[in-house]
Amino acid sequence: MAKMKALKLTSKYEPKKDYHMTEYELTTKKIWDSNSVWRFPELNLVEVDIPEIGPKDILISVKSCGICGSDLHFVEYDEEGYMLYPGHARMEKIILGHEISGIVYKIGPEVFDFIVGDYVTTEEMTWCGECVACRNGFPNQCERLEEVGVTYDGGFAEYLRVPAKLCWNINGFKNIYKEEELIFDVGATIEPNSVAYNAIFERGQGIRPGQRAVVFGCGPIGLFGISQLKVAGASKVMVFEPGEGRRKLALEMGADKVFDPISITESGGRVEDIILDETNGQGADFFMESSGATEMTMPAMLNSLNVNGKIILVAWPPKPVPTDFKKMFPRAAQIHCSMGHSGNGSFENVIRLISAGMLHPEKIITSRFKLIDGLEAMELAKKREAAKIIIKP
Repeated sequence: MAKMKALKLTSKYEPKKDYHMTEYELTTKKIWDSNSVWRFPELNLVEVDIPEIGPKDILISVKSCGICGSDLHFVEYDEEGYMLYPGHARMEKIILGHEISGIVYKIGPEVFDFIVGDYVTTEEMTWCGECVACRNGFPNQCERLEEVGVTYDGGFAEYLRVPAKLCWNINGFKNIYKEEELIFDVGATIEPNSVAYNAIFERGQGIRPGQRAVVFGCGPIGLFGISQLKVAGASKVMVFEPGEGRRKLALEMGADKVFDPISITESGGRVEDIILDETNGQGADFFMESSGATEMTMPAMLNSLNVNGKIILVAWPPKPVPTDFKKMFPRAAQIHCSMGHSGNGSFENVIRLISAGMLHPEKIITSRFKLIDGLEAMELAKKREAAKIIIKP
């Protein structure tokens, strides 16, 4: 059988003594709190068989695959050796990578919407389409959820097998980007762009033109959220990010004001006072929490909400976060939690916005590495200085 190169993670299945496994987890080894089960993760460049496809699958020749913050949390671990990733994953032996674009290399006999040679990107959330959550329009909450590069092999490889129902055509990018490499690099940003889109417009129900927004954290999802909020008509987007390089990228993506929250607190100030000052005392209408430092950002958000303000939690907090709901009632405020990117036109609309020249995800691509140098790419990503690093099989 033909072989390919891939970045494969191995980790030990060692549930913590105080972690109560559900029947679902015991049966599937898909763990809801991976930080409590998967231990001593190790990533290596290996050679594996090119995957066989089923009748409804596509085999993609991967051209670009972005490194996500989740990928870093899969390989990083705490003092006991448990991986930092707190979410749903099957991590015994798996090829990482879920921000993917490439060329259709082979199609199954029951695939009708794609042909060999199409340029495509793919969703990561592999929804069944049959459970109650899917039938009710919540594919990201699928009861039998699988995830590319999270519960089955992903795109840090030369080839990827994926259900055709997850794929989206990006042939139209040929009309925008003259360099083929850039077509695929931008294609690999559609997944995190769609995570931001789902958070802002589906879970958060969007903003009204003229409203004022705050974004915490300028990883790729936060950066894409900035540009989407501006496209939607935000009159002011305020950003809080400790990394100087990422603050500069935030301005390029459309932020109106950027602040270093660490320097604010070290000088005796409060983030909420900055927000109130920037909004003439009213508070912000929309908060996007994409830093994961929710224990620190939640009090600031609660203290600077405008009436009818919304808090959208995108990054999963690593620990339980105390929330003073008494501050929300007088403001008629809401908290929304967002996971995933599937359904409700997220992928399609992001592709349309890029095709119309309204979103420019290429601005945050900071470096590219060959697959054989993927371990070096991960070490760079761990420094949290770059925005989007692309691995090129």
